[in-house]
Amino acid sequence: MTSDVALEKRNQLIKDGYCVVDDILTQDFLEELRRESDRMLDAVEHPPHWKYQGSDIHVRGIDESVIDRLIHWQPTRDTLEEMGLGDFKSSGGFIILSKPPGGPPLYWHQDWMGWNDPISTAPWPQYLFLSYYLIDTSLENGCFRIIPGTHLKRIPLHERLVQAHAQGGYYVEEDDPDMFYDHPDAIDLPVKAGSLVIAEGRVLHAARGNQSDQRRTLLLGWHNRPPMPPDYWIGDVPKVIKNRDPNAQYEATREPGEYLV
Repeated sequence: MTSDVALEKRNQLIKDGYCVVDDILTQDFLEELRRESDRMLDAVEHPPHWKYQGSDIHVRGIDESVIDRLIHWQPTRDTLEEMGLGDFKSSGGFIILSKPPGGPPLYWHQDWMGWNDPISTAPWPQYLFLSYYLIDTSLENGCFRIIPGTHLKRIPLHERLVQAHAQGGYYVEEDDPDMFYDHPDAIDLPVKAGSLVIAEGRVLHAARGNQSDQRRTLLLGWHNRPPMPPDYWIGDVPKVIKNRDPNAQYEATREPGEYLV
């Protein structure tokens, strides 16, 4: 990746809350990840509350060598360094998210649990998920959807969503008009197998349903960085971050509060 492309990707991530890096996986490693993911998917029961995510299998690198290799995948580490994101660290595992044939859409949600913390106002990427897609995605088989900029700006939809996953999203109706709203600013993001989507945990995102006859599988890993401005940042730093008590404890919540304006 050239320095110009790396800067372009980082600027898109800052502004829109996502970027895509194509061909990050080799063909051999991609095929290995497919085989191992299928093995793990076939080995577990899929409870009813997984229906919107498709699956929710958390795999630690210390338990599966293929996941450990993915955590330390050098092309990804090089890409993050080139983008100025080298201070992001893996949570230590990946989640297998595989939407089966006929699986319904995934509802709109964001995954930031730190809305009580002033770091929520960070105008730079602070909490990222890295999603490796193991097959080509399309509108038909459940591609990623996102509402750009919603990691930094509140929109009316924020007020109408129930909290994601176990906090309420598991139990919404499939025709819920807000959770599955066709928002006019939403974009679909089809990608090729082996591509990496880097996205902000604070951004509103979802996925289309899978109307194809095969699984749509991705591997998602959470990455975090220290609660301070990154070295490359030359813009303004919010006052609440300058005054943030580094020793304070903030109660976890998915509910955006005063720090999302």
